[in-house]
Amino acid sequence: MKILLAQINTIVGNIEYNAKKVLDYLEQGRRANADLAVFPELTLMGYPPRDLVLMKDLIEANKSALERVTRETRDIAAIVGFVDINPADQGKGLFNAAALCAEGKPVSKHYKTLLPTYDVFDEARYFDPAPSHNLASFMGKKLAITICEDIWNIDTPGDGKLLYPMDPLKELSLQKPDLLINLSASPFTLGKRDIRREVFQNAVRKLSVPLVHVNLVGGNDSVIFDGWSVVFGKEGNLLAQTRDFQEDFILFDTEQREWESHETTEAGSERLMEALKLGLSDYMKKCGFKRCVLGLSGGLDSAVVATIAAQALGPESVVGVSMPSRFSSNETRKDAALLAENLGIEFREIPIEAPFQSFLKLLEPEFGGIPFNITEENLQARIRGVILMALSNKFSWLVLSTGNKSELAMGYCTLYGDMTGGLAVISDVPKTLVYKLAEYINRDKDIIPPSIIARPPSAELRPNQKDEDSLPPYAVLDPIVREFIENRKSASEIARAYDHDESFVRNILSVISRNEYKRRQAAPGLKVTSRAFGEGWRMPIAGSWGAEK
Repeated sequence: MKILLAQINTIVGNIEYNAKKVLDYLEQGRRANADLAVFPELTLMGYPPRDLVLMKDLIEANKSALERVTRETRDIAAIVGFVDINPADQGKGLFNAAALCAEGKPVSKHYKTLLPTYDVFDEARYFDPAPSHNLASFMGKKLAITICEDIWNIDTPGDGKLLYPMDPLKELSLQKPDLLINLSASPFTLGKRDIRREVFQNAVRKLSVPLVHVNLVGGNDSVIFDGWSVVFGKEGNLLAQTRDFQEDFILFDTEQREWESHETTEAGSERLMEALKLGLSDYMKKCGFKRCVLGLSGGLDSAVVATIAAQALGPESVVGVSMPSRFSSNETRKDAALLAENLGIEFREIPIEAPFQSFLKLLEPEFGGIPFNITEENLQARIRGVILMALSNKFSWLVLSTGNKSELAMGYCTLYGDMTGGLAVISDVPKTLVYKLAEYINRDKDIIPPSIIARPPSAELRPNQKDEDSLPPYAVLDPIVREFIENRKSASEIARAYDHDESFVRNILSVISRNEYKRRQAAPGLKVTSRAFGEGWRMPIAGSWGAEK
């Protein structure tokens, strides 16, 4: 059997676009003499659809699209993800489904059993679990057709517990399949590829058959899908793989001993960079923006975001705006201009001293001689936010905010100021990783001026200001943030692991807790770690949490 692994980039809710993409790849499969084409999870609806599945007309449209695709399978079969209706008189009324279509007819349907409700997933809100598990028959082979999470019921790292009480693979193994096929929409996070490899090896060991896994690729809102569709042999060895972070397909012939395989990115900074570029470019395209704009402060964060944007979109699509104040140094102003020149992006300078003076004069009677403090610092950030939003409104540009995860965790950012934007590109990237991205960007030549990397981080909102005046050193802060946010460790556990005073750690966690109200109002950010602020982070604002009393 010759199988086409069709790794495509879908648009959530755009069923016509997604159906056309499927038909295009079916034609590719025909030309390659493939017998079967396999597509990602929820191919026709896009993933994650969220409350779109509550719209009955979209459900009907996705079923009509499936019928259209089915008619085109006369000389090549297809396994396509879609939303099906559950006819039972109880439950949510919908299934996350996959259909096997061949010879212009529907052959079988297969439903997802394990419905994740952790992190960014909320599938039990919409779907019912599969009532049964049956194999499909095709070309004399018995196919175990599964959907994403159904092969993921492995021991939870650290506690040895299974996440779900049942395991669809065990039920399928009793039916003696010849091949395991998995349609997936598995998001990218740093280090996840090693976890996937473990999941795949576990699956083939349970069934003693090869695995064909087709993953979604592309950015949908905050979530990035990296692709990396693979074939694993029944011994747990990787036989073939697609490229990552782009649409791709490979052919797998079950009767041959050599298979097509494509190169993928290196782990670490290269993979992170490609993920951020894909997330930004797809957000722009799928939201209909042609150009983006960001503030260029001469600092590291804005330099890295500008570089990501220029590489992802092309320099002609990026506008950098320097907005110096009385506290901006000549060095940072020069570095902002030099960075723009190195990237080839449009550069504008709009000083903010005049509006800052106007606000100070306007508010002088109200402040009554109270000394300069964070209020005046935030005024400058908010003036910059107003300028960027004005440019956005006038020219239909997307504003990119440039804050990192370390700042967002500690609330070291200004509501309606530097938090202003339509997309927060590095909001899930800790500051220490921002430095690594800068090193990667400059690996061949100095794109980011070295002085930007070497200069101590500063918001430049008061004389001689440094980030470390308000925050612990990032090398100390970032591991604490990671352990608390991503690994759910307590203050006492973190203190013991890193040899910190417990009160020091507790104070940091308390600051994180107090700033939840800011994060709730932040721009959507690209998710690249196992737990990011945003959709997968559901913490109360009016509460006290994190730091033990």
